[in-house]
Amino acid sequence: MTSLNSHGLRFAFGTLTALPVRVSRWDRRTARAGMLCAPLAGLTVGLLAAVPGVVFLLGGSGPLVAAVASAALPAALTRGLHLDGLADTADGLGSAKPAGDALRIMKQSDIGPFGVITLLFVLLAQVSALFALYGRGWADGALGTVVAAVTARLALTLASRRNVPPARPEGLGAAVAGTVPPRGAAAVACAVVVCCAAAGVLLGGYGAGLHQALAVVAGLVAAQLMLRHCVRRFGGVTGDVFGALEETAGTVALLTLSLSLG
Repeated sequence: MTSLNSHGLRFAFGTLTALPVRVSRWDRRTARAGMLCAPLAGLTVGLLAAVPGVVFLLGGSGPLVAAVASAALPAALTRGLHLDGLADTADGLGSAKPAGDALRIMKQSDIGPFGVITLLFVLLAQVSALFALYGRGWADGALGTVVAAVTARLALTLASRRNVPPARPEGLGAAVAGTVPPRGAAAVACAVVVCCAAAGVLLGGYGAGLHQALAVVAGLVAAQLMLRHCVRRFGGVTGDVFGALEETAGTVALLTLSLSLG
């Protein structure tokens, strides 16, 4: 079990980040363990992304520079893989073509107009939300960055449930699709919500804790709606769809946190 957990962590960090972690096993059991560990990869990315934001803010650069730094580092830590998946998925969905043709469009190396527009507005939304959070203080900006990153990877855990099919017989989507037991996914989701709420309570009391929990739930709901639509359109999930789900969940979580809820 310890060996499986170790390989699972390697799988999570090796496939969901660009950190120098070698994936030593690539089987269904390891994929299941890896996707259950996905929020831990998000936690690491979020913590690393919060550092330059806090440094810039405390150094006097202002909340906008801090927001750009915290939005840019996750892209660097994944080599833009998830943003590329978001763009490809937008092109596939926007093509309005049958599943087979849409999947071929998604595999092309170029980015079409739907992908460009989607990337533009998603990145603007992320920077704007982080700008609002860092404008409240370094702790709000840092916690928001971490919560969004964890929520983004948690969406991938839920998308790997056993009732979600792959759209292709190869690729990351096929490797992880259907590997995670629904109870395991639910347990990880509950743990993440509780931990994020607890961090919010420590930051600003019970109201802040509820706000953090609401942000996680909102991000997951948005990702699940996207997942249902993609499964209906493409017949299942792909690596690109996973990237789209991650960016959707993280962005919605940030936008929810940027709201003033009293």
